[in-house]
Amino acid sequence: MKAIVCPTYGSPDVLSLRDVAIPLPADNEVRIRIHAAVVTPADCAFRKADPAAIRLMYGLARPKYPIIGVELAGVIESIGKDVTQFKTGDCIFGISPRRFGAYAEYVCLPEDAPLVVKPANLTFEEAVGICDGALTSLIFLRDVAKIQRGQSLLVNGASGAVGAYAVQLAAFLGADVTGVCSTPNVELVQSLGARQVIDYTQSDFTRSGPYDVIFDAVGKSSFSRCKQTLHPGGTYLSTVPTPAMLFQAAWTSIGTGKKAKFTAAGLRQNKENLLFLKTLAESGGIRPVIDRRYPLERIVDAHRYVETGRKRGNVIITVED
Repeated sequence: MKAIVCPTYGSPDVLSLRDVAIPLPADNEVRIRIHAAVVTPADCAFRKADPAAIRLMYGLARPKYPIIGVELAGVIESIGKDVTQFKTGDCIFGISPRRFGAYAEYVCLPEDAPLVVKPANLTFEEAVGICDGALTSLIFLRDVAKIQRGQSLLVNGASGAVGAYAVQLAAFLGADVTGVCSTPNVELVQSLGARQVIDYTQSDFTRSGPYDVIFDAVGKSSFSRCKQTLHPGGTYLSTVPTPAMLFQAAWTSIGTGKKAKFTAAGLRQNKENLLFLKTLAESGGIRPVIDRRYPLERIVDAHRYVETGRKRGNVIITVED
């Protein structure tokens, strides 16, 4: 099969298209013919081992799992003898957060991995897009911030993958949403459900508010900068675990008052979260936001584009037409 291999940490140029053996499913595994994957900032971080703590978890000198990529959608081609949750021919979507492997034509995963049958009204590309930002936003907004109907929420980076789905999920949960983005993306963020949109090239969002929750979906602000923009007892969320953010999260967890919070959303995913998003997508409560599509052999170009920080929504890798 064709697969993108990352033999060492480094720039996008370390990625190469190679022929490797098709994996065989274990008794409790399914083999998936992948149709679509996603390139995320997290993929880029793993590729270059930035932050350096990635080396402690996934290999000091070189990646432990050289075929990277987490989000995937495709068709179950074969199953192990003990598999009961899926059958051959099922169209599925989901994630492989522990062993990766989505940048390839095939991958084998345990049947109890975060995989479910994809929404019938979405293509493979659209379904895998939801895996990218919506799963992260769901954990931060529903489970960490515990967003309630009528609360005020500001999403910084509202046109990116995480931010675009955060706006939609928050609106579904009944929050009063304000999105922050650049001028070309104002109409997009409005269409996703933001009641107000702040163009950061024209205004400083920290002079607005106050808000019950600020969700920094791109990690480009800080709790210190946003603290004045929160209601008493408000919460600042960030997807980027900088040392300062982790210290502030630990410090503010003591006692009452304004809080800074971070969570490793990728390690908190399960089938139930995917089923929730599947139902929401089928009812029209959430829609994919796709910026660009690249074939598997142009993975280097896809990584370079994602690292510009200018993408809107998802960057999709098409593996199988």
